[in-house]
Amino acid sequence: MVHIYYGDGKGKTTAAIGLAARAAGSRMKVLFVQFLKTEFSGERHTLSHTENISLSFAPLELKFTFDMNDNEKREAAQVFRKIFDDSVTKVFTQKYDMVVFDEIFTAIEAGMISEHDVYEFVSNAPKNLEIVMTGHNPPERLLALADYITEMKKIRHPYDKGVQARFGIEF
Repeated sequence: MVHIYYGDGKGKTTAAIGLAARAAGSRMKVLFVQFLKTEFSGERHTLSHTENISLSFAPLELKFTFDMNDNEKREAAQVFRKIFDDSVTKVFTQKYDMVVFDEIFTAIEAGMISEHDVYEFVSNAPKNLEIVMTGHNPPERLLALADYITEMKKIRHPYDKGVQARFGIEF
């Protein structure tokens, strides 16, 4: 089935991690793929030490997309397209039970991943595969494929008062 966690509220990645941990604890094989995050995002350490969870590559350094110039965006897009393509290959060749595409909607919106490619993958994925996708503003045609849709709505967030993302809490 297809799971979507989206919105402007906190908790999308956290929900996906919880579902991945539950699946891994039930002896399901999970591929956890992250876009627009670095190797130093706090959850990666724990996930990398969790039996039955495999992590995709993540860059060592990465700016927020709104801080990137056009050349940096093109370079980042090449990295994230390769991560997506490699992940699709792994899903079809290594028989995963679940794949998590964390921040994929944000990567699509930033022009770093092709919406068409994601749609084709979800439409043609193995029938026994749980697909989890997170991020902001999911495309309508991906929403149409989903079995579970959860919107995380921000009511209040410290960022609104100028508080920057905090290590261990937001990343």
